[in-house]
Amino acid sequence: MNTPSSAPSTPAPVAAAPDSAPPAPGGPPRRGSLGPVGLVLAGGVSVQFGAALAVSLMPRAGALGVVTLRLVVAAVVLLLVCRPKLRGHSRADWGTVVVFGIAMAGMNGLFYQSVNRIPLGPAVTLEVLGPLALSVFASRRAVNLLWAGLALAGVFLLGGGGFGDLDPAGVAFALSAGAMWAAYIVFSARTGRRFPQADGLALAMAVAAVLFVPLGIAESGSKLLVPTTVGLGAAVAVLSSVLPYTLELLALRRLPASTFAIMMSLEPAIAATAGFLILDQALTALQAVAIVLVIAASMGAVRTQVGRGGPPAQPEA
Repeated sequence: MNTPSSAPSTPAPVAAAPDSAPPAPGGPPRRGSLGPVGLVLAGGVSVQFGAALAVSLMPRAGALGVVTLRLVVAAVVLLLVCRPKLRGHSRADWGTVVVFGIAMAGMNGLFYQSVNRIPLGPAVTLEVLGPLALSVFASRRAVNLLWAGLALAGVFLLGGGGFGDLDPAGVAFALSAGAMWAAYIVFSARTGRRFPQADGLALAMAVAAVLFVPLGIAESGSKLLVPTTVGLGAAVAVLSSVLPYTLELLALRRLPASTFAIMMSLEPAIAATAGFLILDQALTALQAVAIVLVIAASMGAVRTQVGRGGPPAQPEA
């Protein structure tokens, strides 16, 4: 999603990088201070429109088949572009990458099982509860609880105030995907600190692809080799994996996990927009109010963080 930039293997404990230093009193705002916000927004738009495209591809290849195509193509593209080094990494580095890959595989597989059973908007709305829960547990500031609560209210309204008429299995898959999404956020940040540029992302994507290939073959078999299906799967991979995951990894180098997690509440709003434009799903007045609430929560979280002069170093847990 963004141009990768190198990062040290561990965060600096004292001195902040010039890019994250607060502006001098009375001086102009820091150039690029909202860069991470743009990365998150671009990533969200890309992934949700990719998800809408994936829904239309499922009748051709099945949910697991679509995930397999997405992860395999994304892994190939990232490995060719990044050409990550396999030597010189510690056991802890490799452990972080493997867990990151498992989180990606789980998040994608569970989410696609969900949207195969319930509409895209409610699925993303339920899934985003994972990042919102993470924002509450990871934040050290009381004001972030306010933003998380406001975002949660918007997410609830966007779902129509209830989910009782949805398929229970689809709801369970969406909630489980949300838990994996929270793990993805944590380990994406750790991977970005341990590996330069997007090397760690490329390696983790390869791990996720290897895990999913047997599942995709078992469900879809030769359907995965149809040229049209492969082409659409490649488009889904670029929109839903290559671009958004790269952008989010870069954003997490400059935003704390709690702020990033609150911004993920924008995903249901973006999904609703994608559903309206691609899947002909209309927006109600209540959903419009919900979108305003989640945008306000995300803006509040970001302004609070920028006002502090940049993200603190995130400790390894």
